[in-house]
Amino acid sequence: MAGPRQGKSEATSASLKEARILIVEARYYEDLADELLAGTVGALDDAGASHDCITVPGALEIPTALAIGLDAAAERKEPYDGAVALGCVIRGDTIHFEIVSEQSARGLMDVSIARKIPIGNAILTVDTEEQAWARARTSEGNKGGEAARAALTLIDIKRSLSKAKK
Repeated sequence: MAGPRQGKSEATSASLKEARILIVEARYYEDLADELLAGTVGALDDAGASHDCITVPGALEIPTALAIGLDAAAERKEPYDGAVALGCVIRGDTIHFEIVSEQSARGLMDVSIARKIPIGNAILTVDTEEQAWARARTSEGNKGGEAARAALTLIDIKRSLSKAKK
């Protein structure tokens, strides 16, 4: 069980030098996907983590591709330490937005909890393209970078707890 908080709020780069991250990106909105990926890769590079990237058409395909990628890496005996999901869902005139938003998030949580693997979620769910850009731009919201740092922080926690005295 985790002990009291010890004043460490983000992962230390020294502990993450050999972390392997799987990025799964939905390319439905190409330019937004490029910006999310740039933020993610920047944060991973800053931490010294390595990464591979799988591309899928849309947000609903991300959890399945993630599970497939994790299984393939495990079969090769090269497991990933964590993952980052990138995509964007912009509200339209139908309930499709709610379905895609909720089910992609649920799918990520299912994979994360069942496999005990940290996943940073940067599937943007917004009302407008303008909101998406404000969140995706590395100079503004940088949600790709935030998701990468969230996954790295969870990897650091997982590693430190597995080394804790029993």
